[in-house]
Amino acid sequence: MKTTFLTLALMAAPAAVMADKLDDLKAQGFARIAIANEPPFTAVAADGSVSGAAPDVAREVFKRLGVPEVVASISEYGAMIPGLQARRHDAITAGLFMKPERCAAVAYSEPVLCDAEAFLLPKGNPKGFTSFADIAADPTATIGAPGGGTEEKLALEAGVPRERVIVVPDGQSGLKMLQDGRLDVYSLPVLSISDLLAKANDPNLEMLAPVVGAPVYCDGAAFRKEDAALRDAFDVELAKMKESGEFAAIVEPYGFSAAAAMSTSRAELCGE
Repeated sequence: MKTTFLTLALMAAPAAVMADKLDDLKAQGFARIAIANEPPFTAVAADGSVSGAAPDVAREVFKRLGVPEVVASISEYGAMIPGLQARRHDAITAGLFMKPERCAAVAYSEPVLCDAEAFLLPKGNPKGFTSFADIAADPTATIGAPGGGTEEKLALEAGVPRERVIVVPDGQSGLKMLQDGRLDVYSLPVLSISDLLAKANDPNLEMLAPVVGAPVYCDGAAFRKEDAALRDAFDVELAKMKESGEFAAIVEPYGFSAAAAMSTSRAELCGE
């Protein structure tokens, strides 16, 4: 009987943890979110203030859940899920696109931001790159991509050798490396490349989009698996915002399509 009681108690413990997580966040008054510094998905101003479509949506949803503030920390994409699992963050709100392996590791919300892949290239696209496979086929071509991000994975999967896939810490670094001739291509989502081009105002650069053969992706807020109840509460408020038009009012000024996020689902994107 003692063994049975102990077993039942241990089985019940995760449910209690899930139920209490939102209460914990309400009590502390803030949620810790992991972000990148990749406008317009996320952005950090010189004074440390955080904006961008992903944290703006998260901030409003958490506020509706009774958590008045979000505290953001910048992370490389490859470090976000380990940081979440190590409890350094309560959620990831950073344009971390849904992939089967990520869906297996975290509890995603319903879709928030959707985008396609793009290349930043020298004007005229002198090497004629339209796909990651084109870069793989050129033995001298180098491509820059965020460490642990979707673009790095797509390049490697297309056959670009590891030594020709250059990990770039942020957009401005990738832009400068391309301008200096240290990269042949820099790859990010369409909106991120568009933002870089607008700020650079460099007539010697251009964008190719969408990248041939690269899928369209959507992100969602990501939570620990054991915090699925918190994710579910997040989804309820997110759905209300989508229905009321408040969601569109947040994401569309950044260039994202609310309709795209509302046209698909976590189940479809994660293959559930």
